[in-house]
Amino acid sequence: MKKYILIGLTICSNYIIAQQKLDTIFANDKMNVSLFFPNQIRQGITGTENFVFTYNREKEQYFGLLQANPGEESNLLIITNDGQVYSYILKYSEHISKLNYFIQEEESIGNEKPKISELIIVKDTLMDINDKTIYYKKFSEYLLRSKLCPIETKRNKGMVLRLLKVAYNKDDVYLVMEIRNHSGIDFEIDYLNVSRVQGNKKRKASYQSLEQEVIYKHDMPKAVGNNNAKRLVYVLPKFVLGENEKLQIELRELKGSRKLVLRY
Repeated sequence: MKKYILIGLTICSNYIIAQQKLDTIFANDKMNVSLFFPNQIRQGITGTENFVFTYNREKEQYFGLLQANPGEESNLLIITNDGQVYSYILKYSEHISKLNYFIQEEESIGNEKPKISELIIVKDTLMDINDKTIYYKKFSEYLLRSKLCPIETKRNKGMVLRLLKVAYNKDDVYLVMEIRNHSGIDFEIDYLNVSRVQGNKKRKASYQSLEQEVIYKHDMPKAVGNNNAKRLVYVLPKFVLGENEKLQIELRELKGSRKLVLRY
C-alpha cells in the first residue's frame, strides 16, 4: 500500500563531530577543577575510574567538579537538560594553571536530538510511527495477558515495585512492571526511569549510570491509590548489559519523598 507522509529531513552531524578536535582539561587529586555550563547538567560520564566528575544528580545545577588520580588520559561527556552534548579530553597533571572553566553553548559538539531542517514527501513508506505504536500496544497487551511471575521486587514503606518480565521482540526490549500501594496514602508518580548502572554509588570513582530511552509506555499510571496495584509495560531499544552492569528502575513520588530503586 502506497502512502504519502511528511517526515523531517535531518542533518546528521555525527561525522563532523567525529572529526572535531576536542579541548583538553587538566586535573589532579589536590584541587577541584570547576566546570560551569550554560544549562543544568543532566548527565556526566568519565571514561576511566581515575577521573571523577561530581554533580548534583538529585537537583540539576549548572556546575560540576572534576578531580583525577595519576593514570592514563580519558574523556568527559556532558549532556545538559536542553540536550546539548559537550565532550573533552582529560589528562592528569601535577600542576594546573586553570581551575575554572565557563563553558559557552558554542562549544557543544551537537544535540542528542537532530534538528529538523526541512520537510519532504516520501513515497512507499512500509511503516510509519502510528504503525509502530499499534504494534507496541498489541504486544504489550499480549504480555500483560501472559503468565507473569516477579523476577525482582523492591519494597519501601508499604510501596512495592516489581519487575515481572523482560521480553525481547525484534529490535526492542519490553519491561513488564507492577506498582502496588499498601502504604495507606495514594502515591502520585513523578517519574519511573530505567537506567544501566555499573559499580557502587557510594564509590563515586567507579559508579556510572546511563539512563535508557523509553520509546513507548503502555498503561503508565499517574498515580496508584491505596490498596491498589497497576501493571504497565515500557518499550526500549534493544540493549545488552555489559559485564558487572545492572538494570536499574527508579520510581519517585511527586510532591513527596518516597522512592523505590530496583536493580536486576
